[in-house]
Amino acid sequence: MALFRLPMSAPAALAPRGYGLSLRAPVMGDFPQWADLRERSRAYLTPWEPIWPSDDLTRSGFRRRLRRYAEDVSADRAYPFLVFRESDDTLVGGITLANVRRGIVQAGTIGYWVGQQFTGQGVMTTALRVLVPTLFGELNLHRVEAACIPTNTPSVRVLEKCGFTREGLARRYLCINGVWQDHLLFGMLHEDFRG
Repeated sequence: MALFRLPMSAPAALAPRGYGLSLRAPVMGDFPQWADLRERSRAYLTPWEPIWPSDDLTRSGFRRRLRRYAEDVSADRAYPFLVFRESDDTLVGGITLANVRRGIVQAGTIGYWVGQQFTGQGVMTTALRVLVPTLFGELNLHRVEAACIPTNTPSVRVLEKCGFTREGLARRYLCINGVWQDHLLFGMLHEDFRG
C-alpha cells in the first residue's frame, strides 16, 4: 500500500492568514453571517454554482454541511475554508479544496465564491494567494486544479492573476445551475508556485 499513498500528515486545523484576510474551516457560529451573505448574493452566485438544496440556508442544512466537511477533512478528501476580513471579522466568501487525490497524483481541485458586495475588490485573488502556500506546503500537493465557465470572466482573471495555467476546455464538465456546462480547466504545479 505504501506504493500508492505518499506519506503525509495533514494538520488538524489549517488557518492561513495574510494580506488582511484570514481563512479557516467553518464552525456553527458562522451560520448567521454565512446564511446572510449567501442569501444576499443568491442572484449573483446562481449562474456559477450547482442548484442549492431547498434547505441550504437553514441552520439544520448548515449543520449537515459541517458534518460532511468534518468527515471529508478526516478522510483527507476535502478542506473547506471561509474567508474573513481580519480588520472586522467580516465573512467575504469561501474556498474549498475538494477531490483530493493522493498516491501518485497528489492533487486537488479548488472552488471558490465571493459575496456580491465584495466583488471587484481583489478579495478572492488575495484569498487564493494566501491559501496556495498551504496547499503546496502543509497539504503536500503536487498539483492544484480549478475549472470555471468560460463566460465567468472574473473567475478566469482570479486564476490567471494567481499563476494558474489554462490547460484546456472540458465539454459539459459540471452541472451548474441545472445545466451541464463547458468549463475552462486550469492547473498549478508545485514547481510553478515555487518558481
